[in-house]
Amino acid sequence: MSDSPVARLGGSVQGEAANDLTPLEACLLHAAETLERPMTVAALHAAQSGAQGSLTVRDAIVAAERAGLQAGFGKRRLRDFDDTLTPAILILENNRAVVLYHRLPGERLAVFDPALGEGMGEVDAATIEAAYTGYALLLRAEHRADLAALASGRRGHWFWSTLAQNRWAYTQVVLAAMLANFLGLSTSLFIMVVYDRVLPNEAMESLIALTAGVGVALLFDFLIKTLRAGFIDRAGQRADMAMGRRIFDQLLDMQMRARKGSTGALASTLREFETLREFFTSATLVAVVDLPFIILFIGVISLIGGPLALVPAIAVPVVLAVGIAVQPILSRLAEKNFADGQSKQGVLVETVAGLETIKAAGAQRRMRARWEDAIARQSDHGLRSRAVTQFAINATAFTQQAAQVMIVFYGVFLITDGKASMGALIASVILTGRTLAPLAQLAQTLTRFNQARTSYRSLDRLMKADSERPEGRNWISRPRLEGEITFDDVSFAYPDQTVDALRNISFTIKPGEKVAILGRIGSGKSTVARLMLGLYEPRQGSVRVDGIDIRQIDPGDLRRNVGSVLQDVWLFSGTVRENIAIGAMRPRDHEILDAARIAGVEDFVKRNPAGYDLMLAERGEGLSGGQKQAISLARALVGRPPILLMDEPTSAMDVQNEGEVIARLKTECADRTVVIVTHRTSLLELVDRVIVIDQGRVAADGPKSILNRRSAGAARAGGQDGA
Repeated sequence: MSDSPVARLGGSVQGEAANDLTPLEACLLHAAETLERPMTVAALHAAQSGAQGSLTVRDAIVAAERAGLQAGFGKRRLRDFDDTLTPAILILENNRAVVLYHRLPGERLAVFDPALGEGMGEVDAATIEAAYTGYALLLRAEHRADLAALASGRRGHWFWSTLAQNRWAYTQVVLAAMLANFLGLSTSLFIMVVYDRVLPNEAMESLIALTAGVGVALLFDFLIKTLRAGFIDRAGQRADMAMGRRIFDQLLDMQMRARKGSTGALASTLREFETLREFFTSATLVAVVDLPFIILFIGVISLIGGPLALVPAIAVPVVLAVGIAVQPILSRLAEKNFADGQSKQGVLVETVAGLETIKAAGAQRRMRARWEDAIARQSDHGLRSRAVTQFAINATAFTQQAAQVMIVFYGVFLITDGKASMGALIASVILTGRTLAPLAQLAQTLTRFNQARTSYRSLDRLMKADSERPEGRNWISRPRLEGEITFDDVSFAYPDQTVDALRNISFTIKPGEKVAILGRIGSGKSTVARLMLGLYEPRQGSVRVDGIDIRQIDPGDLRRNVGSVLQDVWLFSGTVRENIAIGAMRPRDHEILDAARIAGVEDFVKRNPAGYDLMLAERGEGLSGGQKQAISLARALVGRPPILLMDEPTSAMDVQNEGEVIARLKTECADRTVVIVTHRTSLLELVDRVIVIDQGRVAADGPKSILNRRSAGAARAGGQDGA
């Protein structure tokens, strides 16, 4: 029994399949390959949002859609599945999953079970039924034409498609608004009937019945408005989760060349999502939904008061005219306020990030001046915006009060002429107030609308920026690279720069070769490192790894195979362990410990009682420069990537620590490709070859002995000059 498919299906509770994949991950990869939309492990990793580093169902849907699959998750009975609904990933108990492909004769199923290996197998339907939770992930391949639309960004708009997914909730809001507005007529009609029928006839029984009826109507009005608020909140919550994730994913996947402006400006743009969300989840939306019912109230006034309907019919266009007049002004001020907010946020972020440097350099006065200038500009535009808004509010209030006065004035003449009753006049006054109530918030609504529109435009520009992971793109899966790196006639210029940082660079680094890239400040050697990582694309030529243009390799696969130490070390708030393992996919403890030992992290962590649970502040504040570099180097070593790319990895270490790290790296990197960008001669112990970059070109390339020849040549030239 233990060797049967039944027993093997109920194997590991953890559900770890081969290559450290969970059952859900293994099933998704298998189904995607079967549907001819192959997916890489790196693509799964990029879609993960769980704190534990495992793929959730929601993550699986995101990963599937990126690969060009339609995905839907829901509850479905096992007997309802036929070939039109397969392949489907069945969610089983104890975090297990299988892919259902076909039904077979004799109540058998053709499935892929990660616990059984790589191929499909057969299993009794009763076996699956016993473990099946009732939930399944349905997958279908997009048509190739649909994939072209995906690549061009014509479908699945980050904002409108999310709202469309909540269309039923917003339909409920509109239906609730209709009922609430119809029930709102009850009080006006009640007062009219009491004045015109009950009082003259002293019909107390009718009064009691009418009062009871109005009470029921008011109760339903209360319940409907409460439900309406709940519908808006729930729709807003779902939209918040969906849009928030898409926006942050775009930030993470955005190509570096597409990033515009300062860090503070970018953070300010992301913060504008709050403004956009608030517009669709606040009382502003209720006021907008209530606007069409103005016609209903004017119609009712016409039925009960006749000519009295002329008053609100004139007042409404007056208020709308005021709104139309101030709209362009509010729109311009909203855009200026947004720009001012970005500027202020940029100064704030820059100040907080560089506070230590500002204090050391005595630059408080300059930063204070920039801050006060940003505040002054935002305050000035804010003052003008509030003045225009207040004018519109006052004009609306004046029109509303004038309309009520005029309807009473006109109504008295109609009553005198016998064309209206007292009850009709009072009811018309109340209904006029209800008619103009949505317009009373017109100024605030216009202000919020302009803010929301500006926020939308800013976020839409961000969402349209070029992404490293365009939807529908199928990458070449290269989970393990050999380590050959080729630059073929590469030229590159940074965005908004007219001068090339690299010009016609060509070289090849063989697998296992140890190379140093040398050059003066600004020569372009760090740019070479960025291109190797695929952070930027060359303007001309190609960068290849193992003979494949890196633009064809999943960025996650590429960077998982290239352990990198960048020149600017950046640590994140969290523990030492979390900072070392931050980019690894489920690293084991021994891998973290080995990397920490080689990089020298162990030397200072072992002296702290917290050990690897030592909490670090943002950017590693409190650690020395050498300690930060050690953690960054350990991060690059986790998982033993075949390529190690280091940009000044020991520049902040003391001589003793640097020597120890170099000695350990010599042993550790014996079988790996190593590329070191450096000025320091001590690191040349690790390399056999040097490439000298000067003014964006390869000035020299050969064994490191060429440095001695170049130094001797320079010395002779210096001696001749001196002579």
